[in-house]
Amino acid sequence: MKLSVIIVNYNVKHFLEQCLYSVEKALTAIDGEIIVVDNNSVDGSCRMLRQKFPSIHLIENSENTGFSKANNQAIRIARGEYVLLLNPDTLVEADCFSKCLSFMDDRPDAGAMGVKMIDGNGRYLPESKRGLPTPWVAFCKIFGLTSLFPKSKKFAYYYLGHLSADSIQEVEVLAGAFMFMRQSALKKSGLLDETFFMYGEDIDLSYRISQSGFRNFYFPETTIIHYKGESTKKGSLNYVKLFYNAMLIFSEKHFSNRHNKLFNLAIKLAIYFKAFLSVFNNLSRVLLYPLIDALLIMLGFSVLIPFWEHIQFEPGHFPPLFTQYIVPGYVLIWLICIGLSKGYTNPVSLKRLIRGILAGTIVISLVYSFLDESWRFSRALIFLTFGWTLLTLTITRILLSKTGRANFRLQETQAKRIILMAGTVEADRIRKLLQLSQSHIELIGLISPNDQLPDGQYLGRNNQIREVIDIHKPDELIFSGKDVPSGQIIDYMLDLNGRNLAFKIAPQESFTIIGSNSPNSNSELYQLKASPLSTRMNRILKRWLDVKVACVLLFLYPLLFSTFKNRRGLRQNCVDIIRGHKTWVGYGCPAESDPHLPTLKPGVLSPSSPFEPSFDEAKKLENDRLYAKNYRLLNDLELIVRNWKNLGR
Repeated sequence: MKLSVIIVNYNVKHFLEQCLYSVEKALTAIDGEIIVVDNNSVDGSCRMLRQKFPSIHLIENSENTGFSKANNQAIRIARGEYVLLLNPDTLVEADCFSKCLSFMDDRPDAGAMGVKMIDGNGRYLPESKRGLPTPWVAFCKIFGLTSLFPKSKKFAYYYLGHLSADSIQEVEVLAGAFMFMRQSALKKSGLLDETFFMYGEDIDLSYRISQSGFRNFYFPETTIIHYKGESTKKGSLNYVKLFYNAMLIFSEKHFSNRHNKLFNLAIKLAIYFKAFLSVFNNLSRVLLYPLIDALLIMLGFSVLIPFWEHIQFEPGHFPPLFTQYIVPGYVLIWLICIGLSKGYTNPVSLKRLIRGILAGTIVISLVYSFLDESWRFSRALIFLTFGWTLLTLTITRILLSKTGRANFRLQETQAKRIILMAGTVEADRIRKLLQLSQSHIELIGLISPNDQLPDGQYLGRNNQIREVIDIHKPDELIFSGKDVPSGQIIDYMLDLNGRNLAFKIAPQESFTIIGSNSPNSNSELYQLKASPLSTRMNRILKRWLDVKVACVLLFLYPLLFSTFKNRRGLRQNCVDIIRGHKTWVGYGCPAESDPHLPTLKPGVLSPSSPFEPSFDEAKKLENDRLYAKNYRLLNDLELIVRNWKNLGR
């Protein structure tokens, strides 16, 4: 066997599914195997694998054993001449593996290789090639010199910034997201060191491969998408601990005592420094807006008090007691009401902010009315400050949102404008999925994945994509994973990078649309929403909706009977539902198809009704599971309204 592809998965089912579709295409005409090691995921990953990828060798661990140990489990049973360690949050080109095999076959001294990686927005990821983290290199990386001088050999050696990202290079360290290795090199250097739970194992293995007489190469003639950030948020304390502790393990293992002490000192300083930054950033995210608001409201009082004294009263009307105690009390009430109205959540909602300010003003007015006459200095001042607060806090939110920082992002009030590249069948499926996701979107139009224009909905052909994007300026471009090959998707992303455009991919036969707007944040998903059907309250609400709809239909039947295909069937369904023998929306598959699904009465409709007759039994079952897991009462009502004519079937 030529190639064994090994993927370690932990709770990233949707990304794993997309990854495997691309891997299967890349293995076409290659004698290869796919081994997935699941580290005790709870998101249904293993069930998805058994249903959609039954030929894959699946290893199910009963606990999270870590990245190194899980990969070693698979390497020990791998039969390929070459072994690829691949992250589940990646997407490979169709010719990726064939290019890698050709490169490695031509260079017997090559022990391992990595490829060019881009993030979910088409930006080059510098960790595609790296240098060995010696004490000086680690110091530059930890304290930001690498970022300040990204092209410097002296300061940016961690990412080999002085070397071209577009030419083949011999490198010291490869990224664990894509490590294409020769089995003979692994046998000589040894498997991954299981002391590393997560992070650092790729540095250690790359170093040992080079020490065993083989060479490591960076190969940019094929590109993969690496979404990143799906397992650990880069700014979290957990990431700081895992990443820098891995550096300590590497230092103790490979450096001399003198270098080891210097390295360990630098790493320990980094841990404290990064931990401090993480805590500071977390606190600033929580306290920044309340502090700004408090200062603005206090500034308002300092401006309005002398102004109102001059207009309405005499100087000194408001005693020091008022500014020292009552004004801070008013400010605190406004801040509390804004917080209770969720005005400090991210992204920022101006509607919630205004609601909180209004609520605070009402509370202050009520408190004012109960105060003793000697404490009532001016009701008008309260309303003047209310106007100041409403104006300044709103303007501040808008101005800060213009900085582009994630902490200051405003909640979208306008529909997100989307263009979809897909064939007619997939375009219809993806459009329905977007509708069911209940996202606030506007579909501008379609781009054909080839040189044909099926109908008027299509804005242009695939070779006109740049013109379409430049003219219509959408917020997002969604690719059909079935109609657009992964290699073309990557090419489009690279070509369109820098246009303030987000990219997403709709994998074939999937109920999610995957994307990433930041290399260091969790990727975004469009998927069916929200609360489980198994809860008692949702079961009660579902039954309440069934009976209400049945009663309304029977009452209005004399007026609406002509709108139904089977009028007799409708009357019988209404009676059966009121008696508790049926439900308007049930499962599309027989109840015995999955014993883990909550029990339901037979349904007149099913979650797959909008997709019929294109769904087979496997797709219907997956849709039933999503329906039960993400149940919402409005989904039932929407299905009933959209399938109105078929309620008598």
